[in-house]
Amino acid sequence: MQRIGYVRGMTLILHKHLPFAPWADARTRRLPGILPVEPGDWLRIDEAFAGQMAERDRLIAERPAAVHALSERGRPAAEELLGVVLADLEARPDYAVSATAVTRPDGVVVALDRAQPMLTLGRLCQDDFCLLEQAEGEAEHVLTGAILCFPASWTLAEKFLRPLIGIHHNVPVYDLEIAKRVQRLFDAIRPGAALWRANALHYSDGTLHHPRTEAAPRVKPVGDAPFIRSERQCLTRLPETRAVVFSIHTYLLRIEDLTPDQAQALRENPISRA
Repeated sequence: MQRIGYVRGMTLILHKHLPFAPWADARTRRLPGILPVEPGDWLRIDEAFAGQMAERDRLIAERPAAVHALSERGRPAAEELLGVVLADLEARPDYAVSATAVTRPDGVVVALDRAQPMLTLGRLCQDDFCLLEQAEGEAEHVLTGAILCFPASWTLAEKFLRPLIGIHHNVPVYDLEIAKRVQRLFDAIRPGAALWRANALHYSDGTLHHPRTEAAPRVKPVGDAPFIRSERQCLTRLPETRAVVFSIHTYLLRIEDLTPDQAQALRENPISRA
């Protein structure tokens, strides 16, 4: 079962463990830290599924403009992505997929609204999804659509329709050399050969929906931050539209719930508080 925490009257949706600690593996400590996705391991379901999905349902119902954006340019890719995800879910024993609805592992039935592909996707999976496309003559991929219920200190409205370097311009380590490497990586992604990386940060705030604007960035934690927030980020290419899908699975747990080996590795390889 998932762990539920309470901070100043606020319910927190927390994981009990972190399946992969990026600071503990030499392959993932430095950018971009890319590894291949094992077959069948693109979309994950974990112990926080019910709580995270209930929060996603709430955000989509109450604050759709804050968590969703889709340009007309991105609509064909969004429709293709919905079809790809449905095919994945149909093969899973814990989902039931029909022509009109999907029953999730938590028993919630989600109507398939194909006119709103990204909003529908946001209610089917724990992952957030961003669509990045590169038209002829563009130097970089551009964010053309997203469902982003759990932003980690950024705001979708500010990044929508920006190219990669514009999306990351306030990330200190994302310099021109990293930008070139990331664009080469995007160019090389092939359908059916997904890639993943993971990040991790100390967080003082245990809220999953944590948007911050560029003008008011996240305040650096002072002293011991109680939470670790880690994103498993996957990159895959859609075969028809050729859009790159950037999916984000968010893990959030109390630092004391790290394993002894993860805690020791964290002392030896500190992660950013920025």
